[in-house]
Amino acid sequence: MGYDIHISRNDEWSDEEVGGGISFEEWRDYVAADDTMRMDNEAEVRTPHGDVIRYENKGLAVWTAYSGYDVSGIKAWLDFWGGRISVKNPDDEILRKMYQIASSVDAKVLGDDGEEYGPGGEVLDTKDEVLPTHQKPWWKFW
Repeated sequence: MGYDIHISRNDEWSDEEVGGGISFEEWRDYVAADDTMRMDNEAEVRTPHGDVIRYENKGLAVWTAYSGYDVSGIKAWLDFWGGRISVKNPDDEILRKMYQIASSVDAKVLGDDGEEYGPGGEVLDTKDEVLPTHQKPWWKFW
């Protein structure tokens, strides 16, 4: 499992499926205009045991200018799905690229827990969880 970071237009990244998200056409046009991006639509990696894991998605792009990029398998994948663009476990360099992309498509960079990331990959705002206050004793249901 991992932690996903999303490029989203809404305050809650999961709201994109409801509407107001980034369209596939916007994402495709962004990738086409950025010479450091390439729309691959598929990813394939080999596990240490030799098994091949393959993922296909029409909106899957790779950032080829990533310093960790290696044609043998290490890539910065950006996955378009449900009106948002997501990356699993991005480092600070990828977070900075995500911020650039978000700025270009009028969106923001949000973590799974709702925190927002800035231009340097830093967390801008941590949303404190507000616990409900109990108006009635715990044993009253009505």
